[in-house]
Amino acid sequence: MSDNAKHDSAKHDSAKHDGAKQDVTRLSVFKTYKLYVGGKFPRSESGRVYEVTDSKSGDWLANAPLSSRKDARDAVVAARKAVPGWSGATAYNRGQVLYRVAEMLEGRREQFAREVAGAEGLSKGKASALVDAAVDRWVWYAGWTDKIAQVAGGANPVAGPYFNLSTPEPTGVVAVLAPQDSSFLGLISVLAPVIATGNTAVLVAAERAPLPALSLGEVLATSDVPAGVVNILSGRTAELAAPLAAHQDVNALDLTGAAGELAVELERAAADNLKRVRRPSPAEDWTADPGTGRLTAWLETKTVWHPIGV
Repeated sequence: MSDNAKHDSAKHDSAKHDGAKQDVTRLSVFKTYKLYVGGKFPRSESGRVYEVTDSKSGDWLANAPLSSRKDARDAVVAARKAVPGWSGATAYNRGQVLYRVAEMLEGRREQFAREVAGAEGLSKGKASALVDAAVDRWVWYAGWTDKIAQVAGGANPVAGPYFNLSTPEPTGVVAVLAPQDSSFLGLISVLAPVIATGNTAVLVAAERAPLPALSLGEVLATSDVPAGVVNILSGRTAELAAPLAAHQDVNALDLTGAAGELAVELERAAADNLKRVRRPSPAEDWTADPGTGRLTAWLETKTVWHPIGV
C-alpha cells in the first residue's frame, strides 16, 4: 500500500473513532437532597423519601427526605445547643454573618431560579425576579440586626432616682413552618428575621416544594452561620409540626405554613409550655414591604433598674 493510501486509511479510522465518541450519551448525575441539622447533612433516620414534582408539568424533579419525629427532635437539640453562642454574639457580628449568606445566595442565583421555577410553575424570568427579591430581603434583615434594639427598646420614665431601661432579647428556639405557596421568597421572609434577632430555628420546608429550602442549607453550611443556628427539615408539615408544637424545648412557633384545623391544633399543643405563637396571615403578600413585625415577634423585653447616682 502506498504512503498516500495508508494516510487516507488512517484518517478514515480516526473519523470512525471520533464519530463513536460523539455517539456516547452521558448518564445524568442527579442531585441528592438531604436534611440540614446541626451543620451536617443527614438523611432521614427513617430512610424514607418522597417524590417532588414540577408544579406545572408534573415531571419528577427529585426525591426529598421524608423527615420523621426523631429528625424533628434532633433538630431541636441542635438548635438549643446553638442558642448561647448565636444569641451571645454582637448584633453587628450577626449582621456581618448574614450579609455573607446574601453574597453566597447571589452567587447561586441560577440554581435557585431553576428550583423556584419548578416549585412554583413559573417562567425563568419570573423565578429569577423572585430570587432577586429574596436575596434583597435577606440583606434588608441583615441590616436590622444592630438597629432593632433601638426601635424595640428604650428608656422608660419612672418616679425616682433610677434609670429604667428596656432591651429586647431573643426568645430562643423558634420552630418555623415555611409558607406552602412561596418556596423561596416566603421562606426567606419567615426565616431571616428569626435568626437576625439572635434566635435559632428549626425550619419545616414547604411540603410540595422543599428543594429551595434544602439548597439553602448548602449555602448556610459553607457560610459563617454556626452549626445548629438553622436546621432544615422536609416532609409532611402536619407530621413534623405536631412534635415541634408540643416540644418543651421549643420557645416559639411560626404557623405560617399551617392553616385551618392544623393551625388550631398546633396552637393548643404550643400552650402547654406557653410558647409564643405567630398565626398565619389569611393572604400574605410576600412581595410587599415586610416591615419590622416579624423581627419584634421573636423578641422578649428585659427591663433593668439602675440607680442614677450622684
